[in-house]
Amino acid sequence: MRELPRRAFPEPDGVADDAPAPIEQSRHQAAATEAAALRRARAERAARQDGTAAAPPQSAPLRTTA
Repeated sequence: MRELPRRAFPEPDGVADDAPAPIEQSRHQAAATEAAALRRARAERAARQDGTAAAPPQSAPLRTTA
């Protein structure tokens, strides 16, 4: 009985113990996106208060999934 789940759901080969889990990668990407959004919002707010046009800070392009 215990052998059936092992055959049905084998462990993936080549996964290192120190490799980040997919959920951790997603959290890291979400944190980076949030930080970029906060920087842009702060720059836009500062530009509005100064009465100048906001030049959004240049950041690394965001990656897409799918």
